[in-house]
Amino acid sequence: MPNGPLSLPARLYLLSWDTTRLKVTGETHLHHLVRAGALTELAQRGLLADVDGIATPVDIDARTGDLALDGLLELVEESRPRKWKTWVTLRARVTVDAVRAQLAAEGYLRAGKKRVLGLFPSVDYRLERVEAVEALREEARAVLRGPLSVTEVSDRDAALVALAAAAELRTLVPGKDRKLYKERIEELTERSGAAAPALKKVIQEVRTAMIVAATAASTAGAATGG
Repeated sequence: MPNGPLSLPARLYLLSWDTTRLKVTGETHLHHLVRAGALTELAQRGLLADVDGIATPVDIDARTGDLALDGLLELVEESRPRKWKTWVTLRARVTVDAVRAQLAAEGYLRAGKKRVLGLFPSVDYRLERVEAVEALREEARAVLRGPLSVTEVSDRDAALVALAAAAELRTLVPGKDRKLYKERIEELTERSGAAAPALKKVIQEVRTAMIVAATAASTAGAATGG
């Protein structure tokens, strides 16, 4: 898959871009999806382990060199013990902000200044590397649709598609595809945690918590007209 060095949360964020309209989709719960990706990658790397349902750092000195992943590791280390589902939502925007900043530094996004309500300074991000995102999406769609067997898909690529499908990320998995590929999505979810039974449990927990958080965010957005 192109952009191999990119982290799982970074790839999920890029996949949220509609490259035709040049807009991010699913913004109301995108931070939950990105955080779920970060938790999944840290678990897959063996840097976060499950201890009686608690997300627990394995080595307090271990770092990945990735701004968003290391920021989350530090946050978990400095906080009281919490379950995986809590970390999907707790200060999740910190992770998506770190992902955006990193992608801007690497040229995938262009950062500009804007003011919210004409008063508060903020950062506006625009997609720069459209072709790279389109290539990433096509490779992810190939993972979803085949013909490669699930056993030949890497755990990171399996997690990418499984989480995107769970979040109903329509830029990758339109509604009709979620029904059509339901069985393969479940197989990809299993593949995401193939390294160990404990990892499989963690990824299922993170995925479920992300679905709950995303659904709640969408419902709240609809209720307020957003």
